[in-house]
Amino acid sequence: MAYRGSRPVAVWTIIGVNLLLFIATIIAPNLILLLGLQPASFLSRPWTIVTNLFIHSGVWHILANMITLYFFGSFLYQLIGRNRFLLVYFAGGILGNIFYILLASSPFSIAIGASGAIFAVAGVLVVMMPRLRVLLYFIVPLPLWVVVLVFFIIFSFLPGIAWQAHLGGLVLGLVAGYIFRRRARYYYR
Repeated sequence: MAYRGSRPVAVWTIIGVNLLLFIATIIAPNLILLLGLQPASFLSRPWTIVTNLFIHSGVWHILANMITLYFFGSFLYQLIGRNRFLLVYFAGGILGNIFYILLASSPFSIAIGASGAIFAVAGVLVVMMPRLRVLLYFIVPLPLWVVVLVFFIIFSFLPGIAWQAHLGGLVLGLVAGYIFRRRARYYYR
Protein backbone atom coordinates (compact mmCIF):
# COMPACT_ATOMS: atom_id res chain seq x y z
CA MET A 1 0.00 0.00 0.00
CA ALA A 2 2.98 2.36 0.34
CA TYR A 3 3.74 4.64 -2.59
CA ARG A 4 7.22 5.68 -1.56
CA GLY A 5 9.23 7.47 -4.16
CA SER A 6 6.29 9.10 -5.93
CA ARG A 7 6.35 12.87 -5.79
CA PRO A 8 3.45 14.49 -3.97
CA VAL A 9 2.40 16.54 -7.01
CA ALA A 10 -1.19 16.79 -5.77
CA VAL A 11 0.00 18.31 -2.48
CA TRP A 12 2.12 20.89 -4.30
CA THR A 13 -0.76 21.65 -6.67
CA ILE A 14 -3.17 22.29 -3.80
CA ILE A 15 -0.59 24.52 -2.10
CA GLY A 16 -0.01 26.41 -5.35
CA VAL A 17 -3.73 27.02 -5.94
CA ASN A 18 -4.11 28.20 -2.32
CA LEU A 19 -1.23 30.64 -2.72
CA LEU A 20 -2.55 31.98 -6.04
CA LEU A 21 -6.01 32.52 -4.59
CA PHE A 22 -4.54 34.12 -1.48
CA ILE A 23 -2.78 36.67 -3.69
CA ALA A 24 -6.02 37.12 -5.68
CA THR A 25 -7.96 37.89 -2.48
CA ILE A 26 -5.39 40.51 -1.53
CA ILE A 27 -5.93 42.18 -4.91
CA ALA A 28 -9.72 41.62 -4.94
CA PRO A 29 -11.01 41.08 -1.36
CA ASN A 30 -14.58 40.58 -2.63
CA LEU A 31 -13.45 37.09 -3.76
CA ILE A 32 -13.70 36.02 -0.12
CA LEU A 33 -17.45 36.75 -0.23
CA LEU A 34 -17.83 35.00 -3.59
CA LEU A 35 -15.81 31.87 -2.69
CA GLY A 36 -16.31 31.62 1.09
CA LEU A 37 -18.95 29.31 2.54
CA GLN A 38 -21.91 31.06 4.14
CA PRO A 39 -24.69 28.75 5.39
CA ALA A 40 -27.44 31.29 4.60
CA SER A 41 -26.43 31.58 0.94
CA PHE A 42 -25.20 28.04 0.32
CA LEU A 43 -28.17 26.98 -1.84
CA SER A 44 -27.62 29.91 -4.18
CA ARG A 45 -23.81 29.43 -4.19
CA PRO A 46 -23.24 25.66 -3.88
CA TRP A 47 -19.69 25.84 -5.29
CA THR A 48 -18.55 27.39 -2.02
CA ILE A 49 -18.59 23.97 -0.34
CA VAL A 50 -15.32 23.37 -2.24
CA THR A 51 -13.99 26.82 -3.12
CA ASN A 52 -13.76 27.93 0.51
CA LEU A 53 -11.03 25.29 1.00
CA PHE A 54 -8.75 27.48 -1.14
CA ILE A 55 -9.39 30.84 0.56
CA HIS A 56 -7.50 32.10 3.62
CA SER A 57 -7.84 35.22 5.76
CA GLY A 58 -4.28 36.28 6.39
CA VAL A 59 -0.62 35.40 6.16
CA TRP A 60 -0.59 33.36 9.39
CA HIS A 61 -3.74 31.48 8.39
CA ILE A 62 -2.40 30.37 5.02
CA LEU A 63 1.13 29.80 6.33
CA ALA A 64 -0.03 27.51 9.15
CA ASN A 65 -2.36 25.56 6.88
CA MET A 66 0.08 25.15 3.99
CA ILE A 67 3.03 24.14 6.20
CA THR A 68 0.84 21.55 7.93
CA LEU A 69 -0.51 20.37 4.57
CA TYR A 70 3.01 20.05 3.18
CA PHE A 71 4.30 17.86 6.04
CA PHE A 72 1.21 15.78 6.80
CA GLY A 73 -0.04 15.71 3.22
CA SER A 74 3.29 14.64 1.73
CA PHE A 75 3.61 11.87 4.30
CA LEU A 76 0.06 10.62 3.73
CA TYR A 77 0.47 10.88 -0.06
CA GLN A 78 3.51 8.57 0.15
CA LEU A 79 1.55 6.19 2.36
CA ILE A 80 -1.73 5.85 0.45
CA GLY A 81 -1.14 7.34 -3.01
CA ARG A 82 -2.53 10.26 -4.96
CA ASN A 83 -6.12 9.13 -5.49
CA ARG A 84 -6.77 8.17 -1.89
CA PHE A 85 -5.01 11.30 -0.66
CA LEU A 86 -7.23 13.49 -2.85
CA LEU A 87 -10.32 11.58 -1.73
CA VAL A 88 -9.45 12.10 1.94
CA TYR A 89 -8.52 15.75 1.46
CA PHE A 90 -11.63 16.82 -0.44
CA ALA A 91 -14.11 14.52 1.31
CA GLY A 92 -12.76 15.73 4.66
CA GLY A 93 -13.05 19.35 3.59
CA ILE A 94 -16.59 18.85 2.27
CA LEU A 95 -17.76 16.94 5.36
CA GLY A 96 -16.21 19.66 7.52
CA ASN A 97 -18.19 22.22 5.52
CA ILE A 98 -21.40 20.22 5.96
CA PHE A 99 -20.76 20.21 9.72
CA TYR A 100 -20.23 23.98 9.50
CA ILE A 101 -23.49 24.52 7.60
CA LEU A 102 -25.41 22.43 10.15
CA LEU A 103 -23.72 23.70 13.33
CA ALA A 104 -22.64 27.30 12.66
CA SER A 105 -23.74 29.72 15.36
CA SER A 106 -24.75 32.25 12.71
CA PRO A 107 -26.02 31.40 9.23
CA PHE A 108 -24.43 34.63 7.99
CA SER A 109 -20.88 33.85 9.10
CA ILE A 110 -18.39 32.90 6.38
CA ALA A 111 -16.06 29.91 6.65
CA ILE A 112 -12.79 29.89 4.75
CA GLY A 113 -9.64 27.81 4.90
CA ALA A 114 -8.33 24.30 4.36
CA SER A 115 -8.31 23.30 8.03
CA GLY A 116 -11.15 20.77 7.77
CA ALA A 117 -9.37 19.00 4.92
CA ILE A 118 -6.07 19.13 6.80
CA PHE A 119 -7.67 17.67 9.94
CA ALA A 120 -8.93 14.82 7.72
CA VAL A 121 -5.36 14.16 6.54
CA ALA A 122 -4.12 14.26 10.14
CA GLY A 123 -6.93 11.94 11.26
CA VAL A 124 -5.92 9.29 8.73
CA LEU A 125 -2.31 9.50 9.89
CA VAL A 126 -3.32 9.23 13.55
CA VAL A 127 -5.09 5.93 12.88
CA MET A 128 -2.67 4.45 10.36
CA MET A 129 0.51 5.47 12.16
CA PRO A 130 -0.46 5.70 15.85
CA ARG A 131 3.15 5.81 17.04
CA LEU A 132 4.26 8.48 14.58
CA ARG A 133 6.20 11.20 16.38
CA VAL A 134 6.29 14.76 15.12
CA LEU A 135 8.28 17.77 16.19
CA LEU A 136 5.87 20.36 17.54
CA TYR A 137 7.20 23.71 16.36
CA PHE A 138 10.24 21.76 15.07
CA ILE A 139 11.41 21.33 18.69
CA VAL A 140 9.24 19.16 20.95
CA PRO A 141 8.84 15.49 19.90
CA LEU A 142 5.29 14.29 20.55
CA PRO A 143 3.03 11.55 19.23
CA LEU A 144 0.95 12.85 16.33
CA TRP A 145 -2.33 12.03 18.09
CA VAL A 146 -1.35 14.34 20.97
CA VAL A 147 -0.53 17.19 18.60
CA VAL A 148 -3.79 16.76 16.67
CA LEU A 149 -5.82 16.59 19.88
CA VAL A 150 -4.11 19.66 21.38
CA PHE A 151 -4.59 21.74 18.24
CA PHE A 152 -8.19 20.60 17.88
CA ILE A 153 -8.96 21.63 21.46
CA ILE A 154 -7.11 24.94 21.19
CA PHE A 155 -8.79 25.85 17.90
CA SER A 156 -12.19 24.82 19.19
CA PHE A 157 -12.23 27.62 21.75
CA LEU A 158 -10.74 30.55 19.87
CA PRO A 159 -13.24 33.08 18.55
CA GLY A 160 -13.72 33.18 14.79
CA ILE A 161 -12.56 29.60 14.24
CA ALA A 162 -14.81 27.16 12.37
CA TRP A 163 -14.38 24.31 14.83
CA GLN A 164 -17.29 22.55 13.11
CA ALA A 165 -15.20 22.16 9.95
CA HIS A 166 -12.27 20.86 12.01
CA LEU A 167 -14.54 18.31 13.68
CA GLY A 168 -16.10 17.12 10.41
CA GLY A 169 -12.69 16.74 8.75
CA LEU A 170 -11.24 14.92 11.73
CA VAL A 171 -14.19 12.51 11.89
CA LEU A 172 -13.81 11.67 8.21
CA GLY A 173 -10.05 11.22 8.61
CA LEU A 174 -10.39 8.89 11.57
CA VAL A 175 -12.96 6.72 9.76
CA ALA A 176 -10.93 6.68 6.53
CA GLY A 177 -7.78 5.83 8.47
CA TYR A 178 -9.56 2.91 10.10
CA ILE A 179 -10.74 1.65 6.69
CA PHE A 180 -7.31 2.04 5.08
CA ARG A 181 -5.56 0.39 8.00
CA ARG A 182 -7.98 -2.53 8.03
CA ARG A 183 -7.62 -3.04 4.27
CA ALA A 184 -3.82 -2.87 4.54
CA ARG A 185 -3.85 -5.62 7.17
CA TYR A 186 -6.08 -7.77 5.01
CA TYR A 187 -3.92 -7.06 1.93
CA TYR A 188 -0.70 -8.19 3.63
CA ARG A 189 -2.04 -11.43 5.13
